[in-house]
Amino acid sequence: PEAWTPPEEEVRKLRALLQHRDSLLNDKLRIDNRLNTLKSTEAVQEVMDSLSLVNQYLKSEVARIERLISSHIAQHPGLKRDLKLLMSVDGIGKQIGWNMLAVLRGNNFKSAEQLAAYLGVVPVERRSGTSVHGRARLSKIGSSNIRAKLYMGALTAISKNSHIKALYERLLAKGKMKMSALGAAMRKLVHLCYGVLHTQQPYDEKY
Repeated sequence: PEAWTPPEEEVRKLRALLQHRDSLLNDKLRIDNRLNTLKSTEAVQEVMDSLSLVNQYLKSEVARIERLISSHIAQHPGLKRDLKLLMSVDGIGKQIGWNMLAVLRGNNFKSAEQLAAYLGVVPVERRSGTSVHGRARLSKIGSSNIRAKLYMGALTAISKNSHIKALYERLLAKGKMKMSALGAAMRKLVHLCYGVLHTQQPYDEKY
């Protein structure tokens, strides 16, 4: 087997910034939920004011980190080039592009299937002995944060990306459940991301 090599410094920094951004967003979500809960009760105004200040700070800090991420990518030609390639795929916006860039540049995947398995977008079946119970579902391996972003990206791609739209509609016509077809759309999106970086060619809808 090949010896493991650590990601380049610029990729490690990108990954750290993205993880910090997600952490801040999770903190903001908790504050949002607390504020919404307190609004339905006789909450102490000073507590509400304090939480609102924290919420405003987190919002501004998320925006600052996002500017740092954009600036960091812009300063490294390889990252900038690869992000442009990823975003050439219909359904891949800036947020998914950032995360897929960190994943693909931070790991030496040998195939799109290996990448899909790493991200946890491959179907698995629940088994009990020799029996299979329930429908296939997505694996829980990989980052749930990235899966959530891919889910939203797949929803966009179904309406904008002709390849993914055709796949989704074909599976529905065969009687597949919507969530199963959407899972396939997520996998296709991952395969397209792998393809544009592997070939270093932008996505071509006619290909």
